[in-house]
Amino acid sequence: MNVQTNLENIQENIQAVCEKVNRSSDEVKIIAVTKYVSTERAQEAIAAGVNNLGENRDEGLLEKQAVIKNGAVWHYIGSLQSRKVKNIINKVDYIHSLDRISLAKEIEKRANKPIKCFVQVNVSGEDSKQGLSKEEIIPFVKSLSDFKQIEVVGLMTMAPFTSDETVLRNCFRNLKLIQKEVLSLQLSHAPCKELSMGMSNDYQIAIEEGATMVRIGTALVGKEK
Repeated sequence: MNVQTNLENIQENIQAVCEKVNRSSDEVKIIAVTKYVSTERAQEAIAAGVNNLGENRDEGLLEKQAVIKNGAVWHYIGSLQSRKVKNIINKVDYIHSLDRISLAKEIEKRANKPIKCFVQVNVSGEDSKQGLSKEEIIPFVKSLSDFKQIEVVGLMTMAPFTSDETVLRNCFRNLKLIQKEVLSLQLSHAPCKELSMGMSNDYQIAIEEGATMVRIGTALVGKEK
């Protein structure tokens, strides 16, 4: 597979979707989800022009960082155990899975600088999904006001794995509505301008509904492991 060709196809799709909904494609960042591929494949993504890399395990993150010294923006996109925070906290630029106060406390304790965090929302309500319920988001975001090392830059969700466009669209649309609620509070610690939603199978729908970051693995870098 050729990462450059895949990227060009994805960029064409993003451009078409953005034109359809009157958005600029510059508003959408592609995160290359490299958790299932080698360091070499991650380097191919960087060479193709994607410098945002997403990992969901501390071992995979550290393994790739040992080789990729410069040029990457690192996103921790998986569920983060509190005991693992110390391994990655000062090595990542974004955390996409803040979903409990105990994790926030550990980030606050370990971080050397403010960390850009997405609050994870379980919009679909599936038992298999991590994240806070819709009703929990506003109180949780407000509770982070005294955490100096946490900046809530946005919200993240994982949609159900389905081909049902209505289900997917409702999931992404509901996250956008929750974001608007947070924005209306005008909290200095929670600018919440970003929406991390959409993956290889549904990123075009996610962008239509307001995604600013899409997490693309298989369609971009494949799946080797």
